[in-house]
Amino acid sequence: MARQVKEGDGWRLGWNPDAIQFQGLVAGADWALELTPEEFEDFCRLARQLADTLTAMATELMTEERIACEAESERIWLEAEGYPHHYQLRLLLLTGRRGEGAWPPTVVPALLQAIASLQVF
Repeated sequence: MARQVKEGDGWRLGWNPDAIQFQGLVAGADWALELTPEEFEDFCRLARQLADTLTAMATELMTEERIACEAESERIWLEAEGYPHHYQLRLLLLTGRRGEGAWPPTVVPALLQAIASLQVF
């Protein structure tokens, strides 16, 4: 599998199968974290899970009602906060080296679309 980089205004995802330890990359406008394959897989899975949860909850909330949902593994913690159709995504890396980042609501749809199109796992 070849190296992949997907990016847009305020976000970037990458995968390099030839890297020794950190094959994944997640980044915002002014930050970046390299991830192990397991961390990157957890990130992608949890981001899709949160998106699905917010979509499912949209019918249960009033238009002006905000929501915060969390999902985590032993390696990654994600939080979606805002409206079901317009929310920020926040990431904490829970492993030994630690790290943190966030994407504003304006870039989350493109980020989720890129996650869905990655051919990694």
